[in-house]
Parts: sequence; structure tokens; C-alpha cells
Amino acid sequence: MTAIYLGLGSNTDREHHLRRGLDALEQLLGPLELSPVFESDAVGILGTRFYNLVVGAQCQLELADLNAALKAIEAACGRREQTSPGRITLDIDILLYGELAGRHDGVLLPRPEIRRNAFVLWPLALLAPTVVLPGGDTAIAGLWREWRGGQKVWPVAFEWRGQALTPAWLLRQQLASVDPAPGSGAA
Repeated sequence: MTAIYLGLGSNTDREHHLRRGLDALEQLLGPLELSPVFESDAVGILGTRFYNLVVGAQCQLELADLNAALKAIEAACGRREQTSPGRITLDIDILLYGELAGRHDGVLLPRPEIRRNAFVLWPLALLAPTVVLPGGDTAIAGLWREWRGGQKVWPVAFEWRGQALTPAWLLRQQLASVDPAPGSGAA
């Protein structure tokens, strides 16, 4: 079994597609660890705001098979049928696959967006604060504390199967503070 972390995002019928994605991932991988859900402006594309979260799981699949299965889940959610640029039904990225570093089976690991994008790093830091990126020496929580960027990211209430993914304390923190986390830019 290999410990994996996946980044999920949607900017089209966001709640529906994230829930479909989580259902499919649970069927594929078994029990899931889930981060809080965050909303952010689109990065790298012209589009509406995204909902993002990070999923942790233990995986029996080889990396290439996992990547193919994730692309199939995206396609089942309409990802390949999109006719409107900037509208993403479901995006699933492999952030970490065990201790792999470098390009493997066409996947660059750890995914560079971990260090670049608050909508990946903040939820990953909450889900796996003590994990150290392969080839690094700083735990993910430390990377989040050191992160400096201008992206606006804020926690949002979200439920999956009756479970609140974003805890009330995080939602209250966001409402009570202009800058709820280092470098988040959340307002």
C-alpha cells in the first residue's frame, strides 16, 4: 500500500462534482481522509471560482493505473466533454505518491502546485501537517507557515455523506480575521 494525496477542484456545479468525485474515489481506493474545502479564484485559466480540497488514501494501484483511473473519473464527470473554456467539472491531480520524486509514468511528483498554490498547500497542511515532501526537509505545515503569495483562498462549508468537511472553528476563524492563515490573502 502506498500513501497518496490527491488535489480535487471544480468550478462548475462545484458541490455536485466534488461529491461525485469523492464517491468514485471511495469506490476506487476505500476509506478516504478529507481536508476542509476551500474556495479560490481560478489560477491559470479564465473561469469562475473553484472549490478545492485534498484527499488522502492508501493505494494498491501502480502510479500509471491510478492516473488512468483518475482520468476516467474526471471523464465520467464530463471533464472531456466541456465545450466552454475555463469550465472544469472535476480536476483530480496526484500531489504525492509515496516517496516518489521526479517524473514517473508521465506524472511529476511531488506536484509543483503544492508549493505554488494556497488552494493546494493550505488544505494539504491541515490534512497532513507532519508529512515531508519527498526530497525536502520541511513538513507541509512548515511550508504553509512560510508561504507568501497573493492568492485569495477561504474556507467554505461543505458536507459529504452527512459529514461536515470544513470544521466550524475554521469557518469562524475566516469570519473573524482578515488574514486567517499566513500568506493566504483570504478576506
